[in-house]
Amino acid sequence: MELVHREAPYDSEVQRLRERARTSLGEESRTRRLVCASAVLYALVLSAASTVHYLAYRSPRLDLGDMVQAVWATSHGHVLQVTSLAGIEMSRLGTHADPFLALFAPLWRIWPSPLMLLTAQAVAIAAGAFPVYWLARKHLRTERAAAHLVFAYLLFPATQFNAFKVHPVSFAVPLLLFAIWFLDEGRLLPFAVVALLAASTKEEIPLAVGCLGIWYAVRKGRRLAGLTIFALGLAGTLADFLVVIPHFSPSGTDPFAGRYAAVGGTPRGMLHTVVTDPAAFVHAAATWHKALYLVLVFVPWLGLWALEPILLLGAFPDLVINLLSSKPEQTALQYQYTAGIVPFLVAASILGAARVRRHPDRVTFYALAGAASMALFSPVYFAAGDIRAALPSNPVHAAKAHALGLIPGSARVSASNELAGHLSARRHIVLFPYLGDARFVVVDLDDRTIVDRAGYLRTVRALDSNPRWRLVYSAHGVQVLKKRMSQ
Repeated sequence: MELVHREAPYDSEVQRLRERARTSLGEESRTRRLVCASAVLYALVLSAASTVHYLAYRSPRLDLGDMVQAVWATSHGHVLQVTSLAGIEMSRLGTHADPFLALFAPLWRIWPSPLMLLTAQAVAIAAGAFPVYWLARKHLRTERAAAHLVFAYLLFPATQFNAFKVHPVSFAVPLLLFAIWFLDEGRLLPFAVVALLAASTKEEIPLAVGCLGIWYAVRKGRRLAGLTIFALGLAGTLADFLVVIPHFSPSGTDPFAGRYAAVGGTPRGMLHTVVTDPAAFVHAAATWHKALYLVLVFVPWLGLWALEPILLLGAFPDLVINLLSSKPEQTALQYQYTAGIVPFLVAASILGAARVRRHPDRVTFYALAGAASMALFSPVYFAAGDIRAALPSNPVHAAKAHALGLIPGSARVSASNELAGHLSARRHIVLFPYLGDARFVVVDLDDRTIVDRAGYLRTVRALDSNPRWRLVYSAHGVQVLKKRMSQ
């Protein structure tokens, strides 16, 4: 009897440990299923929103059509060839070093539609939830906190907008998150694969990957590997800016240098400005618009990222590029320019939350609340207004569909911006009012992207009265003109 008495407390403790293990495994399993379900639902909702936006004829040539033409041309043997605004046949690498687009050429053969690109991007952004979950679970050691941060990542407006409109750099969001996860695990081979893919999405992303090398050297003590990653990343970005883009650009220079005229424009000019007028950089970045941008990007994460500043270094290339630009879209959440910032911001916030050490569930819930408080600023909300315009029964929609159906697939065409987004799967297309050697012109008089509407309408009227062109269709403000064969 005494022997049984002694074993009872031990048996009871074992039973409690088993119950705790079962509870923990059950919670992990439930959270894993919740994360998977959330990612699938997110991909479905965002791809549906972007599809409705496209079907409403509100996905313009700039930028969706550019991506479509590059992928279409690659699938037909003309690698990354596009038509410039001036009608010049050129490589897309002359504007952005994003050969990542070429990877979609085989998929285009299977599903030859812009909707393939829109769906792929929504799925890719949703997949970023998995490395977020793994990182948070590893460092915070609580399933609830991990779930909070997954939802914060998905609801964050910058994440949502990167899933909405097709840009190669948006694919860097999940790729960089996977890169951070693999590097945190010390798995250098899969890290190298996803890092190389991320680096192929835009010219500054190799340097962002290189900054991960600094974090790896400092936090993991792997100095040689870390410095090698940094050196390769820096070399990649320098090669993109100084060699690749100038080589493929028709002008031999970066086509976006004008956005940085205030600080020197070119890399060489910027170095000169640093020496002669360093205050110019402060003046370029210090505006109320850009200050608001920084607040909207960083404040929802409650400063947790500041507790892991070395990892946040990866966001600096895009931050600098955006803050020094004179283009206001680069400092607005609804564009792709946050793609190189979001993964580092999220990952640094995860590791920062782990440094708080106390109440991880509560801390991460506050971060989720911060992201959720902005979630209504969402492409889903804006796409809701596109539903009526996307209905085939809508007479304007029907007129646009009929007009586009009149354009032969191989014809050289000039189109207004929003309609051109549906005509870009061809060898040659230019934006109206540029005509070049186009045989067809299709215009929407109510194109929402036109800035100088009065001048635009004057140009359309002049073309209507031009004897070299014949009006073949006109309805609900949509016109199709064909060049007379004698010309």
